[in-house]
Order: sequence, then structure tokens, then C-alpha cells
Amino acid sequence: MSPRSRMGELEQAVLDALWELDTSRGASGREVHERLGDRDLAYTTVMTVLDRLVGKDVVVRERDGRAFRYAPRLTRAAMTAELMHEALEGTGADRDQALVSFVGEASAEDLAALRRALAEMD
Repeated sequence: MSPRSRMGELEQAVLDALWELDTSRGASGREVHERLGDRDLAYTTVMTVLDRLVGKDVVVRERDGRAFRYAPRLTRAAMTAELMHEALEGTGADRDQALVSFVGEASAEDLAALRRALAEMD
């Protein structure tokens, strides 16, 4: 099971905040805390969640003076793809049926995106 599939709601909120912030240079714990200001969380809670995400290898941490900067290990799209691959691996012999079921429930926009992606692979 991937780290993302084992994440709690607060961990997901912190990861979403990192994706929303300019992470080309990473974000400080203070910036993440401010981004989550509507949730009324203690700064120490945000830092604990960031440390957990580093431990799960979902977030990378880099020292910046006396503090750290945090950034997602993967883009939102790459992490979603990783989760989808993991789900398909767990289907075993039913992999084909799982794909057919997924496509059968996909929206017109999703099907168009799939067609474009497949065309680009040819």
C-alpha cells in the first residue's frame, strides 16, 4: 500500500497546501501553517504532520538556515498515477475487468483525455 493511500485527512490537507504553494523552492512550516489557517491548527500540529509525511517519503525536507523547507516528492498528477497503478496491481486476474469497469464509468472528458494520452504513446 502506497503512503498516499494510507494518509489521513489532515495529512492530505497538508500535502494539498504544499501543492498549492510555490514549491519550486519548498515551503516553510510557517507557510504551510498559514495556508491552513482556516482549520485552526496549532503550528506544532502542522510540523508533526510534515514530519510524518517526510517519514512516509511523500514529502522531502531540506535545511534552510535553522529551519526546513518542505516540498512534495511527486506532483499531484504523478502521485495520483502511482495510486492508480497500485490499485491495478492489487486486482490480480481481474485487472482487465477493473480497467473495463473504470473506463465504463469515466466521464466524456476523462475518456477524451485517455484517448489523447494513448495517441501520444503511439
